[in-house]
Amino acid sequence: MKKKIKSSLLVKVFLITSIMLLCVSLLVFGLLAWLMPQTYSNRLNAVLDKRVQGFVSELEKTAFLDSGGLFDQFLQDMEINSIELYDNKGGLVPLPTEMFNNEGEGNILYIGQAATAKSPEITPVLSSSYHFSFLDCNDRYMLIVYGEAEQIAQLQQSFIRVFPLILLIVFVVASVMSYLYSCLITKPVLSISRISENMSRLQLDWKVEERRTDELGTLGKSLNTLSRSLSAALLELQSANRRLEADIEHEKELDRARTNFFSAVSHELKTPITIIKGQLEGMLLGVGAYKDHGKYLARSLEITNTLETMVQEILTISRLETGGADIAGECFNCIQIIKSYLGETQDLIAKKDLQIHLDVPPSVLISGNKILLEKVVSNLIGNAIKYSPQGAIICISIFREQERTGFSIENTGVHIPEESIPKLFDAFYRVDQSRSRTTGGSGLGLYIVQEILRQHKSECKVINTQSGVKFSFFI
Repeated sequence: MKKKIKSSLLVKVFLITSIMLLCVSLLVFGLLAWLMPQTYSNRLNAVLDKRVQGFVSELEKTAFLDSGGLFDQFLQDMEINSIELYDNKGGLVPLPTEMFNNEGEGNILYIGQAATAKSPEITPVLSSSYHFSFLDCNDRYMLIVYGEAEQIAQLQQSFIRVFPLILLIVFVVASVMSYLYSCLITKPVLSISRISENMSRLQLDWKVEERRTDELGTLGKSLNTLSRSLSAALLELQSANRRLEADIEHEKELDRARTNFFSAVSHELKTPITIIKGQLEGMLLGVGAYKDHGKYLARSLEITNTLETMVQEILTISRLETGGADIAGECFNCIQIIKSYLGETQDLIAKKDLQIHLDVPPSVLISGNKILLEKVVSNLIGNAIKYSPQGAIICISIFREQERTGFSIENTGVHIPEESIPKLFDAFYRVDQSRSRTTGGSGLGLYIVQEILRQHKSECKVINTQSGVKFSFFI
């Protein structure tokens, strides 16, 4: 029970309010029980004093022996309990009344002994003594009049009798009022308390439904504002965390790709270096066929050129990955680049008896890094020329689609295995190792093409067509 009281604000406010109401009600009841008899007693004394004053005035105008009628009339008053008359020597004087017999009463006359039989046990209200003289003598008499106190005693008894009922009513009313007051006061506080618990668990999908205009209403509005601000901040933080996680994962992927790339680079560079080293050692030592220096120097030069090309491509890749290339370049005509490269490779085209079909407009302007995009075009057209069989057809087309420029390069007479297509743009990947070596490929051409296009927010795609292989991209 104590734990319940300590942990519940509603119970605390209810108990404190109930105790306060009970104490105040009992205090008011006690004051009424004490003050009302006193007030009524004072009123009786005032009334009695006024009547006695008038009675004494009548006695001063009447002779002692003739005052019996006055005493009889005065004693008939229902608020008079008894009277006593004393002479100037303090002796009790028998009353000259004819209505009641004074014998056996010690000369104290009690009203109602004959008529109403009032009990003398009830303590009367003592009035002040009154001094006067009768008309027929100069002796001073003292009159003491006692008022009836039965009504005061009945009033006190009434308060005592109704006390249990009053206590029950006060208890019920105090309980009901305390409960209503407690609910009224603690409802917004308990609501705010529940909301604070939700806030501690970062549950912000709540709203304080409070229309009050006092401090609690202001607090509710402030909590609603705080909830919206925290919710927005939390959503922004979660979004930032997701972006950060994505960036971290992307960096991890780049690190893995970079590690794999440099591992492949070391392997690819090791082969030509080993070949050159072996050929040079053979020529220096004059071993067997290596005595023919002219032949093997030419081969070493060829491998050195391949090695130089590979190093240049590795440097190009490094520049792309470190952001050293300026992507936002000038606007230029890509048709001139295509025709220029075809002119440079005219001998190889003629040697393989290739047919070039150009489906391009007179001029197409694109925006980007001219040097890098030239490398994309030269790599794709160069691959088509290198890997096309004798007498094949190469179709180069440029077209507009949804405010973008599309490039398509298709060579006939050859297909790529479907399982190799997803790996085609990986660094140092070769579909046919022996053929790539023969044609002088480094395995980095298509990897560089894809990286350059990604820098330009594009992507190269490759598919097998009915007659050959087609590479395409938009920019």
